[in-house]
Amino acid sequence: MDLQTLLILCVVFAGVAGLYTSVGHAGASGYLAVMAILAVPPEVMRPTALALNIIVASLATWRFLRAGQFNLRLFLPIVIVAVPSAFLAARVHLPGEVYRPIVGAVLWIAAIRFLMPVKAEVLDEIRPSNVWLAGLTGAGVGALSGLTGTGGGIFLSPILLFNRWEIPRRVSGISSAFILCVSIAGLAGSVSSVGRLPPELPWLAGAVLVGALVGTQLGIRTLKPPMLLKALGLVLIVAGAKLIFS
Repeated sequence: MDLQTLLILCVVFAGVAGLYTSVGHAGASGYLAVMAILAVPPEVMRPTALALNIIVASLATWRFLRAGQFNLRLFLPIVIVAVPSAFLAARVHLPGEVYRPIVGAVLWIAAIRFLMPVKAEVLDEIRPSNVWLAGLTGAGVGALSGLTGTGGGIFLSPILLFNRWEIPRRVSGISSAFILCVSIAGLAGSVSSVGRLPPELPWLAGAVLVGALVGTQLGIRTLKPPMLLKALGLVLIVAGAKLIFS
């Protein structure tokens, strides 16, 4: 990787990490989109995105947990089913031209919903979650994560918010921890790809950590719930574009 490409990746990755972590995501879909534009070899893209996901999600999870923005009771039934589901789905090869545009369109529909004005008091109305329904959600989101090679937060957050299972800030904390677990499973499921990690990874890791520090600060303390939803809408637009046009 030449110096110019590395500098561009560091700057853009920092921005992607900042935007994504403000809503509890780690940025895999954004990293993949940027690397695709800069013609990074495909065999390097996925393990690099997953490795950066793990680094960013670790920081985001720690900061959201420390701030008390988490719900273990809701998280456990989702992640217990999602991890093996993601691992198995990653081994299934479906035509990209079939599922990627469909999933991308779904993300864009969700993005439109989040970009619409929402009354602040509505965001605080929480409905009790059902353990079995949460498990089914984990299975579905885990499968989508495995098929698309992402951490799954872009699918999980809209479901949690649409069902009003948690308030936006705690949804961000749950998504961060979910992405961390699923990304570790994804990288473990493709151990052979670890050798494809670029030697420039420490520089990229440093860039996304800087972005994540800023993004998590915004998500935990600065952005109000309606602004968090708009930020999530922007993230979903980027992720949907990556799936549709990749």
